[in-house]
Formats: sequence, structure tokens, C-alpha cells
Amino acid sequence: MSWLSILDDYTFQNVVMGAALLGIISGALGSFAVLRGQSLLGDAISHAALPGVCLGFIVAGSRHMGSIIVGAMMTGGLAALLMLALTRLSRLKTDAALGTCLSLFFAIGVVLLTYIQGTGNASQGGLDAFLFGQAAATLRSDVWFMGGITLVALTVLAALWKQAKLVTFDAEFARTLGMPVTLIDVMLTTMITLAVVVGLQMVGVVLMAAMVVAPAVAARQWSRHLGGMVVIAAGVGVVSGVTGATISTLGRGLATGPLIVLSASAIVLVSLALAPGRGILWESLRLVRQRWTLHKHQILYVLYQTRLEQEESERSPWLGRSAFTAFALYRLKRQGLLTAFRPEAAAGKPARQWRLTPEGVREAKQVTAMFHAA
Repeated sequence: MSWLSILDDYTFQNVVMGAALLGIISGALGSFAVLRGQSLLGDAISHAALPGVCLGFIVAGSRHMGSIIVGAMMTGGLAALLMLALTRLSRLKTDAALGTCLSLFFAIGVVLLTYIQGTGNASQGGLDAFLFGQAAATLRSDVWFMGGITLVALTVLAALWKQAKLVTFDAEFARTLGMPVTLIDVMLTTMITLAVVVGLQMVGVVLMAAMVVAPAVAARQWSRHLGGMVVIAAGVGVVSGVTGATISTLGRGLATGPLIVLSASAIVLVSLALAPGRGILWESLRLVRQRWTLHKHQILYVLYQTRLEQEESERSPWLGRSAFTAFALYRLKRQGLLTAFRPEAAAGKPARQWRLTPEGVREAKQVTAMFHAA
């Protein structure tokens, strides 16, 4: 299938629009989950949605999307509220509460799924596709439904922006100002539940956690401000969704949900490596610069001390013993801080020695003063 022909494909259009909506809502709301230290919240809610999917099927008697989505929303929200109650009313840490809710609700979901499979209902076929997603089955009505949920979630987020921002970064200060911190916390958690519900059809309950965390983690590398992070995370989510959907369409037989998650993961890896100021590459360069500066100061300090003690510079015993030191001496010579010379010797070729230039002496004085002041 060519690039242009897939643009007219009805299924491709639905999948791309659904993936883009999923990227927007999961990226925007996932930023708050990551910043609040609740990266596993999406994982717990998505797994907790499985019993809701099964209950929705049992109540409707068929794979009616409305009942399934409502069921997933109810059990996902119930799991999120149970997690909040466990962390606030007991001594359980957040990760322990998330693990408890995840395993409990997912076990119930698996039990219900096996029960449905044993009833012999002919409509049950494909119900287990909610585990890993079934993007190709997305209808235009599903896209409109996903768009409505996304619009509601983003509208609520915009209305509560200042309060959510303050609760995210300093909940205690927000409480002293009289803000309903618990209510805002519940609303943020509920909106993350909406994001998970939107992604059930596309990536499934198992992989949905990646769509909540990955875009936010990538965006955190590129922005130090919440507003910028939310916008970038939404953009990363859209790019991941469209890329995964396109690759899945061009490569027949490839699952869309995992490809969307792999696209988001690739962006995360690139961001972790190359993001200015925070990327691994930049951090490595910063450490090399720091090591170089320290080594340079050590060389200047030793040569200056030797010069003061012996009137003439002499080669320090440790100079030139490593490739890094040899390179540092070469750089200092290129900067005009050192000169190399070979003293006269009775026999054989004498070893190269180093001497401070007048400019090197001035800088060595500053380094010595800095070392003595430290």
C-alpha cells in the first residue's frame, strides 16, 4: 500500500485520529502523573479497567462499546480512589498501594474473562483483544467518543490549571491556602482514568501505562516549565500515535498498539540521550569539561609550586604518565600557558620538560589562590 493510497483508507483515518487523540490526552494528563511521582498510576488504572470491560460485556450481553467504556471507567476510577484511600488512611507507600490495586483488579478481570469464555456466548469473540488493543476495529463513532472525552478532560484541566499546578508541586502549601487538595487530587486522578479509557481500544490495558508515562518522560527532558512540558508531551503522544498507526498500516499484520508504544519509547530514548542540559550526551560532555578543567588546574598548580621552590621549572614526576595528562599538556601548550624544552644531558636523549609562560604564571597564581581559599 502506497503513502497516498492509505490517506483515503477509512480504517487508517479512524486509527490515526484515534491515536492522535490518545496521544493528546495521555501526554497532557500523564505529565501530572509523572510530576506527582505516580508514574505507575496509569498502569494500575489500565489493569483495573479489565474487570470493567468484562462487566460491561456481561451487562450488555454483547461487545457494546458504550457499556464497555462505562464499565472500564467505573472500575478504573474505583481502583484509583482505592489507591488514594490506602495512601491517605494507612501507612502504605504509593508504590505499594498501586501494586495492590493493580494485582487485585487485574486478577478479578482475568477471572471474569475466563467466566465469559466459559458461557459460550457467541459475542465474546475478540473480547480479550482489550488486553493488547485492537486499533483496526476503531469505528468513526469511537473516534467521536474519544474526542468528546478528550475535550472534556482538557477543558477541566484548563479550568483547574493553577490549582492543579500548585497541588502538583507543593500540596502542603496549597492546603495552607485553603485549597481542597483532596478534591483536586481526585479530579486529576479521575482525568487520568479518562485517558486510560480512551486508550483501551487502541493499545489495550497492558500497554496503556506506557502511553501515560512515555510522552511525559520525553517532554520532561526538553522543558523545565509545566506548560511547555504538557504541550511537548501532547505533541510526542500525537507523533507516536500517528507514526505507530502509519507503520502498522504499511506493514500488513503488525499490531498498532505495540507500534505506538515502541514509537513513544524511541522518542524517550532519543530525548534521554540528546536533550540539551539533561541528556546523557550533554551530561557526559559536562563531566569531561569538569575533569579537563580540574586536570588543567592541577598541572598549573604543581608547575607553579615547583617554580617557586626551585627557581626553575622542573618536570613533575606525575606529568606525562597518562594519555589524558599528555593531552592536557598539549592543550595548555596550544593555549600559550606552557612551553616544552629538553635540558642538556650527558648521554642519551633527555626527557621533555615543561615551563610556565608569563601568561601561564598569571593563571597559575589565580588557581593557587583558588585552591588555598577552598
